[in-house]
Amino acid sequence: MNFEFSNHALNELQKRKISRFLVEEILKNPQQTIPQDDEITIFQSQIAAETEKRYLIRIFVNITVNPPRIVTLYRTSKIAKYWQQS
Repeated sequence: MNFEFSNHALNELQKRKISRFLVEEILKNPQQTIPQDDEITIFQSQIAAETEKRYLIRIFVNITVNPPRIVTLYRTSKIAKYWQQS
């Protein structure tokens, strides 16, 4: 599936030093997808950073437009706060 980056999302990539390749890989194969509301779905996956500390990458996508638009994204160490247990 093709995704479009909003200007805000592109700025966040640079500001937060998250690679576009990583975002695209998570969008292809997310560990979790969580509907936030009728428009936004969150694609997220846990990753290990260079320091071997685990982080959660969260990508907010507007799924009502074609192609789906990445609205924003970020990395957090607060995995337990956002991770949904099955």
